[in-house]
Amino acid sequence: MSKATVLASLVSTSVLSLGLAGPAQAVSAVDYAALGDSYSSGVGASGQSGSCLRSTNAYGPLWAAQNSPASFQFLACSGATTDDVRNTQIPALNSGADLISITIGGNDAGFASTLITCWTTTDANCAAKVNTGKAYVANTLPGRLDATYAAIKAKAPGARVVVLSYPLIYASPATGCALSTAKQVAINDGARVLDEKIKERAQAAGFVYSEVRDDFSGHEICSPDPYLNGVTLIPAQNSYHPNNKGYANGYLPAFRGSAG
Repeated sequence: MSKATVLASLVSTSVLSLGLAGPAQAVSAVDYAALGDSYSSGVGASGQSGSCLRSTNAYGPLWAAQNSPASFQFLACSGATTDDVRNTQIPALNSGADLISITIGGNDAGFASTLITCWTTTDANCAAKVNTGKAYVANTLPGRLDATYAAIKAKAPGARVVVLSYPLIYASPATGCALSTAKQVAINDGARVLDEKIKERAQAAGFVYSEVRDDFSGHEICSPDPYLNGVTLIPAQNSYHPNNKGYANGYLPAFRGSAG
């Protein structure tokens, strides 16, 4: 299977946290729901199943397993956009939810198609595609995020909502990678712009924003101990998603620190 074919499959399946030590702490009165896209459903980790590619090794199920909330709704789905969250996930959300986590926005901004372009064409084309995504993030995504956050607040007005960021994909820059330095820098720049806009709109909604980049620092693709998958052949959708370590040591600590 060619790299282009592998990356093409990302369009329909991808976007684009507590260590395992220590005793579980019961949160018996908390009703928790994990919303969002593939970075919340657990794509990239082992144990994915169903059409939404949900994994018990995603940060949401890991947190629930260790904290024993009163209930846990795992509604995140691979490939989800803001429209999917509003039209499919929020209608299924328990209106009495006390705690909600979400990653969303990467699919809206065309993250997967950007990666395909950067892998299969020139540095100039990669930069142009990233710039197109940045323009979308600046001009269109804010309204979509605002509508999504408002819908969450309307459905579960008493919930503490934690909006998690996306990690940077590469070190600054990584050496010995298949992609050129120019492409790595462009992709990371696009991710930073996306995270900054997500942070801005989450805080405007009165939600908690949790940054995962520090937790992934030193563990990007091409690092000695990566928390992210590079381009994978089987299964192809794992490409550019956190691996088991990424969810357990990256996303889970970031969520735990913000869950309250």
